[in-house]
Amino acid sequence: MAQHPFNEHIPSLRRYAIALLRDRSLADDLVQDTLERGLKKFSLFRAGSDLRAWLFTIMHNLFINQIPRTQHWLQNAPPEDIHSGEELAEEMVTARDFMQAVQMLSAEQRAIILLIGLEQLSYEQAAQVLDLPVGTIMSRLARARERLRQLINGEAGPQLRRVK
Repeated sequence: MAQHPFNEHIPSLRRYAIALLRDRSLADDLVQDTLERGLKKFSLFRAGSDLRAWLFTIMHNLFINQIPRTQHWLQNAPPEDIHSGEELAEEMVTARDFMQAVQMLSAEQRAIILLIGLEQLSYEQAAQVLDLPVGTIMSRLARARERLRQLINGEAGPQLRRVK
């Protein structure tokens, strides 16, 4: 029996969902919703295009649509300790501090950092997922990296919000 082409992308979808939501149960629900939507809309997938980026686009859109329901929880939930029960070595502490700083980024900045840094999507793939021009991805990534550096180094003052 042949495996479905979605199967190889489930681990990266789950990793991204956990990083976005900081909760395994909510992340699993988001992955399931993504796969379900992908199966329903598979006839819209263009053969020869990037299936991974297409699935990430679906996940990103579902996540954005769910933000009002999860925003309060995201702001008040502690980061999930993926390594509970283990002795935390210095690198684990550093990784945890990094992920806590990532969680302090805006949803827009966090998505770009995670897609390019964690999931190693190209700028072009991230632009496709987020439906933005590549130049916008590059400038937002630069601002997100600078904000992340400030958070990690304890230099983070108040961040100005963009008025829409």
